[in-house]
Amino acid sequence: MSIREAIRSASEKCLAGEVLTKEEMIRLLDIPVGSPDDDRLRETADIAAHRLTGNRGYIWCAVGMDFVPCTMNCTFCSFGEKWHVIKEKRHVSEEKIMESVRRYAAGGAAYVILRTTEFYSIDRLLEYIPRIRREVPGDYVFVLNTGEMTPEIAEKVAKGGVYGAYHALRLREGRDTPFDEQTRIDTMMSIAGSPLKLISLTEPIGPEHTSEEIAERFLNTVRCGAVMGGAMARFPVAGTPFEGTRRLNDEEMAHITAVLRLSGGSTISDICVHPASDIAMRSGANVLVVECGAIPRDAVYSESDWANTDMAIARKRLTDANYRISHVV
Repeated sequence: MSIREAIRSASEKCLAGEVLTKEEMIRLLDIPVGSPDDDRLRETADIAAHRLTGNRGYIWCAVGMDFVPCTMNCTFCSFGEKWHVIKEKRHVSEEKIMESVRRYAAGGAAYVILRTTEFYSIDRLLEYIPRIRREVPGDYVFVLNTGEMTPEIAEKVAKGGVYGAYHALRLREGRDTPFDEQTRIDTMMSIAGSPLKLISLTEPIGPEHTSEEIAERFLNTVRCGAVMGGAMARFPVAGTPFEGTRRLNDEEMAHITAVLRLSGGSTISDICVHPASDIAMRSGANVLVVECGAIPRDAVYSESDWANTDMAIARKRLTDANYRISHVV
């Protein structure tokens, strides 16, 4: 089968709701970035995305709660206490949380994420949910991005007014992180097995990661029952072990995004890319990120929206890519 035929076959399977095999994914991931075949791949993924989503695009807004050293010391994360990147601990104030959520809701956020380090209190997080709801009405849903969850904790979180939880089996888990792979998978299954929705990106992607690694991680996302997938690049934060390494460029991220879109069928209904770019939003992604506060991809606390990506830019990227800014249904 030629590459052109492989792309066409992937599109047909995607639109029929069928998940690709690892071998099919690898063949698409191995297409040279910037080649005519890559152009065809991304155009095909864009068409599939619009058909599968009904032209619905979403803005994912995250508030990083605690800018503090973390004992887990993941090599790609600026929070690792071993790296001594964090010079001054910070915790976002409730006033700042309300201010950020109010801005995000007014700008059309579909998802509001409370993101923390590994051992943050779930009970404390859940206390914020009704208070934010009272202060900031809107059609957005809450997502938690925090530590491990048992089935019991996932049920408790769902009862606390939370729509979903973000969790991922990271690339080279157990090597670039101290986490046990099965522990991460167990949490993903706990989330998916509860009333919560599981959201999980393939991350953090660096230039050393192989097509096989990326394919396997994405297929794990599918197996664990996620409703949203996608791709996130690794950021080489100064002071961390990855300082000085290369970050994947927009074209490379768009290529991976296109493959993930075509690989998930209708199982992974939405595809997020971070960082977003115009090319990635025309390559199969229909979700993009705006974030503030504690950012594990930066060495400083972000008082404003990170990396010059605010709600106006997010809206423009979605509308320029012919998506209708939507809320979760």
